[in-house]
Amino acid sequence: PARLDDAALQAALASLPGWEVVDGALQKNFRFDDFDAAMAFATRVADVARAEDHHPDMTVGWGRCMLRWSTHDAGGLTARDTRCAGLVDALARP
Repeated sequence: PARLDDAALQAALASLPGWEVVDGALQKNFRFDDFDAAMAFATRVADVARAEDHHPDMTVGWGRCMLRWSTHDAGGLTARDTRCAGLVDALARP
């Protein structure tokens, strides 16, 4: 997969509220009422990751889940990362 250039990345970020580029990865912190809700979200993210065959780095704690998407074999961010970010944003909506 081809890395996104700066213009394409900025355009994608405009449609992904709360996501930011941190150390070369697309990152967002999601907040929940408790640990069970955070784990349920993480499980739904895992389902998306399997379906897309693209897996984020994930940190889950009490009431929070941090996701980081990047495409290691492309050496940066690709359309795959921004697509997956959008898919998991939809999971977090009530």
